[in-house]
Amino acid sequence: MAPLGLTSDNGNRGLRRSGDDALKLTIDYLKQETLEPLKGLGRFIAAGVAGSLLIAIGILLLLIGVLRLLQEETGSALTGDWSWVPYMVVVLLGLAVMGVAAWRITAGPGERKLPKVAAVAKSAGLESQNTGSEITEGSS
Repeated sequence: MAPLGLTSDNGNRGLRRSGDDALKLTIDYLKQETLEPLKGLGRFIAAGVAGSLLIAIGILLLLIGVLRLLQEETGSALTGDWSWVPYMVVVLLGLAVMGVAAWRITAGPGERKLPKVAAVAKSAGLESQNTGSEITEGSS
């Protein structure tokens, strides 16, 4: 007989509740470690796409501006048989911009530029402190 109104089924409910808590904890952990980083990645990608579209629109407007400048400000020099020259200049400028962008993308990240004092200390085998203003030997 169970003392003071406790039933023998109470131990099973405690075990069941513990199992449910473990399942909920596991699901919450998986959500935290998978879905939340993906949401952050989505925001990062959205900002990158928006920025690249704005840069592309800006470059396109600059190239159209160069075309209009060449067409209007050269007078009659680039008319008639020479009317193709402003278009060719703009196409070459566009290709140059694409070439520079492709070159920088494929070059990978640049080397970290250190202040002159830190660069000299690094090449001399000395260690710079956090402020970068004082140089001490590596065995502080």
